[in-house]
Formats: sequence, structure tokens, C-alpha cells
Amino acid sequence: MSGPQEDGDQHRVPGRLGRDDSWEGVAVTVAGFGTSGAGAADALQHLGADVVVVDEREPQGPAAERAELLESLGVRFRVGPGVASDLPTEAPDLVVTSPGWRPDAPLLRAAGTRGVPVWGDVELAWRLRQPDGPAWLGLTGTNGKTTTVQMTTAILQAAGLRAASVGNVGRSVVEAVMDPEPMDVLVVELSSFQLHWTRSTALESAAVLNLADDHLDWHGSFAAYAEAKGRIYSGVERACVYNVQDPATERLVRAADVAEGARAIGFTLGVPEAGMVGVVDDVLADRAFVAERRTSAAPLAEVGDLDDDSPHQVANALAAAAMARSHGVPTGAVREGLQGFRAGPHRREVVAEADGVRWIDDSKATNPHAALASLRGVQHAVWIAGGLAKGATFDDLVVAARDRLRAVVLIGADAPLIRAALARHAPEVPVLDGGSGEDGPMQIMAAAVRTAERHAREGDAVLLAPGCASMDQFRDYAARGDAFAAAVRAHLHQD
Repeated sequence: MSGPQEDGDQHRVPGRLGRDDSWEGVAVTVAGFGTSGAGAADALQHLGADVVVVDEREPQGPAAERAELLESLGVRFRVGPGVASDLPTEAPDLVVTSPGWRPDAPLLRAAGTRGVPVWGDVELAWRLRQPDGPAWLGLTGTNGKTTTVQMTTAILQAAGLRAASVGNVGRSVVEAVMDPEPMDVLVVELSSFQLHWTRSTALESAAVLNLADDHLDWHGSFAAYAEAKGRIYSGVERACVYNVQDPATERLVRAADVAEGARAIGFTLGVPEAGMVGVVDDVLADRAFVAERRTSAAPLAEVGDLDDDSPHQVANALAAAAMARSHGVPTGAVREGLQGFRAGPHRREVVAEADGVRWIDDSKATNPHAALASLRGVQHAVWIAGGLAKGATFDDLVVAARDRLRAVVLIGADAPLIRAALARHAPEVPVLDGGSGEDGPMQIMAAAVRTAERHAREGDAVLLAPGCASMDQFRDYAARGDAFAAAVRAHLHQD
């Protein structure tokens, strides 16, 4: 796949064009009008650029209202099927792409062919930030990004800092940097899509939480996916935080070109060595940011302080603590922030408990790595799985989790992939069909819940951790989780 273009000399976008420069007469095409595209279009018109938004889908609801406002301010819109098949005859000086647009999208390929630079929304935000503005702490990984970003923000806020979670969670990064409200720290969740289009970012600290197969249909290979994730470490000033239990993340740190003095900080569920944070007798311990780290550790919190003490959530807490400590927060703020933290909906959320069976919504588990983490948090489960696999495979998951599987209920387009992996590695596990693809979302989930209930025993969990994206049957993972919760409550109420 073709990558982002460097700034071309034949266009009027100098490499250092930023917030305090004149954008008058600079023609910018914004590809996509989602959250990030809308924020980019708004900021660029404010700076005086000539902005055209291109999207094959008509804006709906609040997005339509925002489009109407931007049009009144001079932003032009080209929307509808086929409009993104090429650049206009007179090419723009810059294309700003939304994260979901693949590098091989016709408009982006045309930009590359004609030497037009392509920036992502994060690249644009970095160039528009104020030099004396808030610090950027960036996090990425296959799983746990949103939770860890929000944990980090909670710790920073407990230390009295003005901090916000932005990027792939909350507001777009562009909107955050353009906001006149003073902030101390932006904790930025970065997807592999966003990182693919970055070139000049140099964060204060950055973390890659883990790496596993995901979005291979977008990146083309695991190597390309990992390379995109690794860009988060480029130019880091203070700390590159990595997962000791995931050597691929350490390899990304070793390969990164960082600022002089930047440190590699590992987090581990085991006893930490010097330069790491880890766990000692159920205490989260810091041997990275204490003066006597070669001989002692500082307690940060207890595992019992966490709302969810499953291994992957403890790992998230350690990564968040390392990021916040790299910014200089005291140890007490780590404990206070973690004690008050609660994960968002659809993340191992217990939606009901009846007859000794827990019904757990982890619809946010949209890849096999996340689903396995969820399965490891229960002793035995009737697992509801399936959807769009995004190029991932399920053999490793089944091998690791087969002793925990009471039964599996399959839904979605790529259910056959999971069924085949179960047949190869866990043929003794009952595999059942959920709702038909011809049913609506609520009917699909109601059928899956009825089927799961028949196979669950006292002490089991019925776990929605699909390991797949949702868009084949549901609007998004939240709608899938809501449908599960509603189906569970309706079923139990009927009983």
C-alpha cells in the first residue's frame, strides 16, 4: 500500500506551516466528515484556508447541522456516491484524511500520484499546536487503549492537572489543540490508522500496550500494522512505555529514533526490574521513577483498588501509572486516580446475574486478542462470538481458551472462521448458531441469548466478547452491546 506523501515543493504547503502562519489561498481537501474530518474542516476554515470536504455519504443528524454551519462560513462540500474517486482537475495543495480512509482509496492514491501531501488529523493537530501548549501523552495498542487513556487522565486529574482524553476517544485532537481553554496535558488515544499518516509528531511520552493481529485488511500485513503502531515512539522526549510480556512492543522501542535522554520503561504483571513498573504481592510498584530504583520500589496502589482486577486491567493500570509518572505526578495521585476510575460501557460490564450465571457485555472486544483477554477473566463461559474478523484468525485464541469454553454461540459474517478454528483445536466444545443473518439486530441477539442460556451452568459466565467488528449486523460495537443487554434483561424478565 502507498504511504503518506511528504510535503511536495510544487505545492504551497511548506513543511512548517502551522497555527501562526497564513493559510490564505491554501486549498485543502478534507477526506471524510466524521468526528476528525469535521474538526479539521472547522479549524482550517478558521485559519483562512480554502476548504472542500469530500465524502461519499451525506451528513446525517448533528453532522448535517455542523455541515450547514460550515457551509455558511465558506466551506464547500462534495458529497454522494463516486465523488471521492479522484481529485478535482485543479489539485489542492493539501489533503487531510480521516482515519478510516484506506491508503489505497482512489482520492488518496490520486494525491500521491500528483505529488499532493497527505496529512492525517493527528499530523494536522501537531502542526497546529501552540509551542507553549499542553504536553501530549500518546497511547496505542491492539487492545485497552481507551481504558488506559482514561485511567491516565484520571491520575493526572487527581494530581490537580488540567488533563483531557482526546483523539480516538472523546474530542478530535484538532479540536482539542484549537480550544482556547488552557490545558496542562492531552492524553491522546491513537489508532494504527491515525499513526499511519503521522510524520512530524514527537510526544512527551508514548506507550504501545500490546500487539496482535488486527486491521490486517486495512494495513495489508502484520508488519505494516506494527510499523504504524511504532510511529508513536518517534521523537519521544521522556518515556517510551512498553509491555514486558509482549516483546514486539519492546522491539518497536529499540527501533525508534527518540530524543536524547528518553527512557524505555517496561510494565509487567510480574515483579519489576529496575526501570519498570510491576506487581509485588498485589501492590503496583514503581522501580522506574524513583531515585533508588536499583535497590527499592515505591508503592503506587493495590490491585484491590481497581474496579476490575482481571490481568489485562491490571496491565492497563500499570501502563497508565507509568505514563502519568513520566509526567511527574506523585505516587499518591496514582492511587487516588485508579481508585475512582470506572471503565466505560461495553467493557466487561456485568449486565445481569441470575441463577448463579453472570451475563457480561464485552462488545468492545473487537479482535481475537481482546476476546482472549476477556475469556481469561472468567473460569468457564458460554462465549458469544462473531462478526467481521478484519483479516484476523482464531486458532491461537481457541488453543489458549478451550478449557474455559462451556459452549460457543456464533453470530455474524465470519462465524465460519471461528467454527473452523474450534473444529481444529476444540472439537469437544459445543458450537451453536445464533440469530440468522436475515434477522434484525435485536432478533439476532435474542436468539443468541436464548441459546446461550440453555448451555450455561451455575458459576458460568455468558460472555459477549465477539472478537470481531460489528458492522455486518449492528451499527457499531455499542449498539451490539446494547442489544445484548436488552436481550438478556428481556429473557430473564420473561423467566
